[in-house]
Amino acid sequence: MSLPAITFSDDQAEAFDTIAEALRGVGVDLEDASLTPRAEGKTRVMAVLGKAGSGKTLLLAELVKALEAAGVDTISGDYEGRRRKDRRTLAILAPTNKAASVLRMRGVPATTIHRILYTPVYDPEYERIAEWLTGNGEKPEIEGLTEQALERAWNFYQAQKSVPGALAAAGLRGSDFITGWKRREEPLDIGFIDESSMLDERQFDDLKEIFPTLVLFGDPAQLAPVNAPGGMVFEQLPAPAKLELHRIHRQEADNPILDLAHALGDPELGFEDFEALIQQKSREDDRVVWAERVEVDLMARSPVLVWRNATRIRLINAFRAVHGAPEDALLPGEPLICDGIELPLKHRKKRLDLEACGLIKGAQVIYLGPGRKPGFSRLHVIGAEEPQVSAASIVKIEKPDEEEPFIPFAANMGATFLHGAAVTIHKAQGSQWENVQVFAPDLWAAARMGRSEAGQPLWKRLAYVAVTRAQERLFWVVRNRLKKPTHPLEIDDLRAAVKPAPFALEAET
Repeated sequence: MSLPAITFSDDQAEAFDTIAEALRGVGVDLEDASLTPRAEGKTRVMAVLGKAGSGKTLLLAELVKALEAAGVDTISGDYEGRRRKDRRTLAILAPTNKAASVLRMRGVPATTIHRILYTPVYDPEYERIAEWLTGNGEKPEIEGLTEQALERAWNFYQAQKSVPGALAAAGLRGSDFITGWKRREEPLDIGFIDESSMLDERQFDDLKEIFPTLVLFGDPAQLAPVNAPGGMVFEQLPAPAKLELHRIHRQEADNPILDLAHALGDPELGFEDFEALIQQKSREDDRVVWAERVEVDLMARSPVLVWRNATRIRLINAFRAVHGAPEDALLPGEPLICDGIELPLKHRKKRLDLEACGLIKGAQVIYLGPGRKPGFSRLHVIGAEEPQVSAASIVKIEKPDEEEPFIPFAANMGATFLHGAAVTIHKAQGSQWENVQVFAPDLWAAARMGRSEAGQPLWKRLAYVAVTRAQERLFWVVRNRLKKPTHPLEIDDLRAAVKPAPFALEAET
């Protein structure tokens, strides 16, 4: 068949053709750009597998373009519109806000799995505007909204394709037009899932219920989820359903970070050999840094990646100490990691509100200051499409050699947070940062222990995941020391980078 106007490797071209053939079998013909209504039937699951740099994201993006050109509607988690029998849809999902934002920065309209599992409920009056914006209704007349306001909404939607953003541009608040959230009851159509190595069995089962056609994109060299003793979900697929990409692609000539990641595939490479290779790369290319100390200034936006929990806790407390953070409060600008939601079953709706706004387990957050109500925090959710939220919070600061965490302040119930200046490599999966610091003494300890996972030394799997989190620059930290910060913690960059949020959550508990 005719391929997109881009140079594919042989394995990418074969994967594209195989997926295109599967889509043709369910009524989506990419070659003829023709669609037939979706027929009920058995779920079809396929997987595109490859290591970092093998071209998975490029293939995903080109498939999205081809589906859009064929007339398939790409849907997000903010609004779907009325269902039509002849409508074919595609959703591009990732397990975390950060992973979804990485795709969006590359022009792929991705959202999180949670934002598809839970759908917003719109006020009927303002839903008429959403239907008009999405081409399913006439231009409405809404009391209190001028022609100029509707024009601003229209212009915003043409540029951004976000219904909440368009309604915000018209001068509405989220609480005006979104009355709540509900778990999805009706199935969708085609789903592309990036970073699928992070999926556990429960998430995989949820996705198979929603999407009759499901394509997973994943890296088999990463670490399996902690709560997945059976390994990564795509490992259970039959061989014909797994499409492997072998050739390594580089968007720029000679990426030293990818070179290091793929060097770990050499069975003869030992830890000392790997560190020697890092030193060599650091002398040749400033994208790799042999660091004698942890850069404290970087920790506020990208955590230090560690293996051991004790290391994580020590680094967090050192970060707070050098910034003069008080024992009983957080400073604006301190990073947090969402550790889940503590709400009783009767507050299920509030749980949906929190999760729909991006506060899912593992979400990276920057503390902006106290909320208007006791126990509430103003937060910036990294990678979320509408990042500014205010939510009831329980913040836990772990201390070295103490079993119970210190809680500087807390609501009775709500979203729980751990400090985010350092995180384990397991929790870093699915995320990428411009600059990444890897705490090498922890990986040396893993190498000394001689542990293996899936037939490979554990230190190599840890190093592979850690190194491939770096988009631009890798810092290999070899000593347990911190540099002094060059400036106080700040949040002005977050305020400047974000438009006024379409809605800010104030979830009462």
